Amino acid sequence: MSDQPQLTPAQQSPGTVAGRLAVVRERIATAAEAAGRRPDEVRLLVATKTQTADAVLEALAAGVDLIGENRVQELVAKAPAVADRVADGALQVHMIGHLQRNKINQVLATATGLETLDSLDLARAISERCVRDDRTGDQALDVMVQVNVTGEESKSGVEPQDAAALATAVAALPGLRLTGFMTIGARLADSPEQTVRAGFARLRTIRDEVLASGAPGTASATELSMGMTGDLELAIAEGATIVRVGTAVFGPRPVTATTL
Repeated sequence: MSDQPQLTPAQQSPGTVAGRLAVVRERIATAAEAAGRRPDEVRLLVATKTQTADAVLEALAAGVDLIGENRVQELVAKAPAVADRVADGALQVHMIGHLQRNKINQVLATATGLETLDSLDLARAISERCVRDDRTGDQALDVMVQVNVTGEESKSGVEPQDAAALATAVAALPGLRLTGFMTIGARLADSPEQTVRAGFARLRTIRDEVLASGAPGTASATELSMGMTGDLELAIAEGATIVRVGTAVFGPRPVTATTL
C-alpha cells in the first residue's frame, strides 16, 4: 500500500518476512478493489503465535503496526521487545486468543486491545480492573465481542443471537471501549465458499444492528476482525476491516518455537 515503507528487491524476496508481507498487502489491495472498497479500509493484523521476538521485529521493520497474540504467555514474553513502539503509539498489540479471568492483569499490562470478549462476566471483571487502575476515558481498553458464527463447539465466542445484547452491555461498562466484532470463519477446506461468506456476512449484520441501535457506547463499534490467510478475500468482500494473517507472513509455524 502507498503508506508502507519502500523495500529493496532483496527485502521483497518471497523468502523473507518483508517479501511475504508485500504479497499479503497486494492480496488485501486486490480483494478490496474487487469489492469496490479502498485498500486502506482494511488493516492487516499480523498474528505472531509461536514466532520469535526477532521475527516479530522483522515484521515491524517492514511497516507492520498491528500484531496479535493468541497466548498470554507469549504476549508477556514478547512485550519487552516491542514496548517502546507501543509506548510511542507506533504499534498496537491485540490479544486474539481466549482469555481466562486469572490472566486479565497480564493482558492489561501488555495489550492495547482484546478481540475475544465473549461473556458479560469476563467483561465486568476486566472493567473492574480497568477502573481500579484508572484506565478509563481515553485510556479505556479497546475490546471486540467474539461471535461464533459457525456454531462449532471447538470455537469460542458468543452465539450470534446473543451478540447484540452482549455488545450493548459491554459498551456501557466503564474502562472498556467497544470497537467492533471478531470471528473465526468456517474452514474453506471443509466448507464451500458460500458457507464461509455467510458467516462473515452474519457478523456484518450484527455489527450494523448494534450501530443502528444508537445504544450508549456503541457508536465506535465499527470494526469487523475476520478473515485469515486462507479466506481473507472472502472476508474483505463481506466488509472486514481487519484481517488476521500469520502463516502467509512468517511461513509455516515452527514445530518448537522460542518466544524470546
